[in-house]
Amino acid sequence: MKKNTLKIAGFFLISVLIFSCNNTKSTKDKSNNKNSHPKLILTAQGVKEIRAQLGSVPIFDNTLKAVKEEIDAEIAAGIETPIPKDYSGGYTHSKHKRNFVVLQKAGVLYQILNDDKYAKYVKDMLMQYEAMYKTLPLHPKTRSYARGKLFWQCLNDSNWLVYVSQAYDCIYNYLSEEERNKLETNLFRPFADHISVDSPQFYQRVHNHSTWGNAAVGMIGLVMDDDDLIQRALYGIKDQKIDKTAKDDDGGFINKDGKAGFLANIEEPFSPDGYYNEGPYYQRYAMYPFLIFAEGLHNVKPELKIFEYKEGVLLKSINALLNLTDADGEFFPLNDGQKGMSYYTAALVSAVNIAYKFGGKNPELLSIAEKQNRVVLDDTGLAIAKGIKDGLAKPFTKKSINLSDGKNGDEGGVGILRNENLELVFKYASQGSSHGHYDKLSFSLYENGNEVIQDYGLSRFVNIEQKGGGNYLKENKTWAKQSIAHNTLSVNEESHFKGKYEIGSKHHSNLYFYDDKDANVQIISATEVNAYSGTEMLRTFALIKDKDFERPITIDLFKINSPTKNQYDLPYYYLGHIMKTNFEYESYTQLETLGTKNGYQHLWKEASGKPSTDNTVFSWKNNNIFYTLTTTSNNSDDLILSRIGANDPDYNLRKDPVFIVSRKETKNTTFASIIESHGSYSPVNELALNAYSNISSIKIILDSDNYTAIQIVTKSDKIKTLIISNKDNSESKKHNIKINDKEYNWNGSYYYN
Repeated sequence: MKKNTLKIAGFFLISVLIFSCNNTKSTKDKSNNKNSHPKLILTAQGVKEIRAQLGSVPIFDNTLKAVKEEIDAEIAAGIETPIPKDYSGGYTHSKHKRNFVVLQKAGVLYQILNDDKYAKYVKDMLMQYEAMYKTLPLHPKTRSYARGKLFWQCLNDSNWLVYVSQAYDCIYNYLSEEERNKLETNLFRPFADHISVDSPQFYQRVHNHSTWGNAAVGMIGLVMDDDDLIQRALYGIKDQKIDKTAKDDDGGFINKDGKAGFLANIEEPFSPDGYYNEGPYYQRYAMYPFLIFAEGLHNVKPELKIFEYKEGVLLKSINALLNLTDADGEFFPLNDGQKGMSYYTAALVSAVNIAYKFGGKNPELLSIAEKQNRVVLDDTGLAIAKGIKDGLAKPFTKKSINLSDGKNGDEGGVGILRNENLELVFKYASQGSSHGHYDKLSFSLYENGNEVIQDYGLSRFVNIEQKGGGNYLKENKTWAKQSIAHNTLSVNEESHFKGKYEIGSKHHSNLYFYDDKDANVQIISATEVNAYSGTEMLRTFALIKDKDFERPITIDLFKINSPTKNQYDLPYYYLGHIMKTNFEYESYTQLETLGTKNGYQHLWKEASGKPSTDNTVFSWKNNNIFYTLTTTSNNSDDLILSRIGANDPDYNLRKDPVFIVSRKETKNTTFASIIESHGSYSPVNELALNAYSNISSIKIILDSDNYTAIQIVTKSDKIKTLIISNKDNSESKKHNIKINDKEYNWNGSYYYN
């Protein structure tokens, strides 16, 4: 921000400070009461500290100024609480969603600025909701498995109560006892009851939906000092029976082993490393209720020590989540994930602020907050603002990391290899509840934050009413969840676990080894033995920095053992424009689909060919960088150029390209591939540099039960060898083998030189 703008903001906030110091209490304030408010997120002591710092903490001051301008405009526009009728993205849905955000912010402004107009605005809107809610029926849209009243699903009703409970806490002492009784009797308790006891299929389970419900019930319970609601939030509804075969709006089963409540939702889906089994997109969504309710519990019931629960996993999860972003801060789209969602979202602003204050004040989080350029207007945001002001920020450095999945960390995981500007995401996790995709051992590749080999993500236009009411489209099931939609192996044109949630949720892949100790060789390997009956898969990825290559190369070894002959399809969803191939192909003027089901029905077959040598070379350009995939080939392989978009009458799918290696009538086989980033193109100078691959050949020189070895030859005749121990992953194991009369000796699960 320019200096003169800062001076104006500072003058405004210093004026506020003078006003606040002269008006430290509202005439209706009862802060001497042992249950004084605010106490939930903002605290009475925190408000005093914030007022004392106003005008001297730039990022907090600027955030406050922006929020004040926003809410003043809302107050000027007047209050509207329309009768609900729309799905996500519709007018009434959007208005009620906007209202709960505005209520929360207005409550905070009342506390910080001590201006009654904000409290009056909150009170007036809450009274309109109270008058409406007493006679409000279930939402007229019937699609949801658990209908709300203000919204088409209980999930959004829970969103409303999480935010509004904060607003109520902020104006609690402004209201008379009669007004509070009216709101609690006619609005808040019935609201909490509807999303819990009236909707057990929504509330009584382990899922991000239920986390929002638990937090909503618990937070309003904390404000009202209602122990019944607090216990219901923490442990679920006692002796509540529900239909365990029912499914939610996303197709997942309602109940998981009868576990319910906020603590169960911490215990079950988070691994000890902080990975959330639904994936980073939904972890981001769930982090707000997880952390905001936890902060409320910490402030009101510190004896629970909620931030220490399960060895502090809630705070660990924020570090995990930040590491699940690319160079631009965008979350990797594992499972159902919308591309473009990033740590700039409000939920991550809150998460970073809370993690800093309650997690030991890690200075690296301050650098994330600086990029976010705003803070939460509460005690945690003040802590961040003071840390930035004091110059404590350090860069948040993302390195290779392996995050376990599962309650006990023994249900696979997600590995992220980082080497220079390349990031490889390797998914070998559990199913991921109802948001999971059938994509064991899949990967995606990024350079400088740009997708090189992409994961499709979800099939949904979130909150865009024209597209299925802003909800999941049928193509999410028929395409996005299917195995062929991902960069992993499909066998006999079937998806992993037959594309059935009931089967997939019982299994997970397993880490074989992970090693990031050598800065030049970042490597990970995992197995999958349940996706296809009798078929064993071992996939290894390595990002290798080598002086004989311009940038780190990506090695992909995919070993398959099966007792029967199968068709193996291995796709690479590249982005960009094809430059050159070393095989001839036939382009089709009459397009046909690759298959009739399991996602194949959504792929057009645009061209196909056969390998011309024992190496297939496929090159493309994206973001003015050249890429080359070199893969070992069999004479019988089919090389297919395909594109997403078949059987898509409503144009719900992106028309992205894919290169597929299809190997038929084969039992045991290994795909050995290298993805090389090289060169650049300047559209200004119209100059292409290093536009061709530096790889002369890649060859599998040994492929036994015990070892797989490949040899890479550069165009300057430099020879590189990578050997994987397929049966013994011990770091201390000594290996000695001879390949083509040359001996190789090493310790550990792999060799590279």
